[in-house]
Amino acid sequence: MRIDYHTHNYRCGHAVGTLEEYILSAIDKGMDEIGLSDHMPLLHLSQEEHPDIAMSMEELPRYVEECLSLQEKYKDQIAVRVGLEGDYIEGCEEKIEAIVNGYPWDYVIGSVHFLGKWDVTDFRQVHQWEGRNVSDAYERYFDAIRKAAATGFYDYIGHIDAIKRFAPSRPEEDVTALEDAALQAVKKHDLAFELNAAGIYAPCKEMYPSLQILERAKAYNIPVTYGSDAHHPDKVGQKGAEAQTMLKNVGYTHLATFLGRKRVMKPF
Repeated sequence: MRIDYHTHNYRCGHAVGTLEEYILSAIDKGMDEIGLSDHMPLLHLSQEEHPDIAMSMEELPRYVEECLSLQEKYKDQIAVRVGLEGDYIEGCEEKIEAIVNGYPWDYVIGSVHFLGKWDVTDFRQVHQWEGRNVSDAYERYFDAIRKAAATGFYDYIGHIDAIKRFAPSRPEEDVTALEDAALQAVKKHDLAFELNAAGIYAPCKEMYPSLQILERAKAYNIPVTYGSDAHHPDKVGQKGAEAQTMLKNVGYTHLATFLGRKRVMKPF
């Protein structure tokens, strides 16, 4: 892959490496574009209680300032895009909107990590699955995806089926209708979605989304982009060849890129 739109850095507390190290890694790998997209500050949990989930609100302007500085510094070597992984938290829409509108983003990823205070993507919270009905959790998760798509805050949806990451099993019921409703919301609101490589290294052992969801997304003609979800500079572009093969096999020929909140489709 010649782009990578989903990366993190030390500011979020659970990644390593500076922004510049991620850019240098992308340059070293011959990429055309690198997206910087660290986690939005927590809006519904105490930063003191959860210091290693997202950057602090105090760090947000510093993050943007550094992104813009590096964008200028490396403009002759690689296109650096200034982004944010903007968690959708139901009930926090006004606060999210203020962050989305308050900075000169090139793109904002709409991701669902939290169902209430439960971070379904956090390995330290796997115990939260105990006693839960898996199908009910899937329903809540995909409902949140639909709501995120409808806000107008985001440019694309991140790891659209991340609920599977630590799920103890597949739902007993067929959840195709839930997945399709989420895809239809993405389509309705003219968003893209990502093929996120990080799931291969999670217990679910497959990219986000599954091949079945990817095939249906193509049938709906929903634009796609690629993200490594790198939490270490060495992981920039991880599984890019496999991702490219998956996309070609289901019929994709272009990737969504972003500049100034505008989507630009580029062939790959």
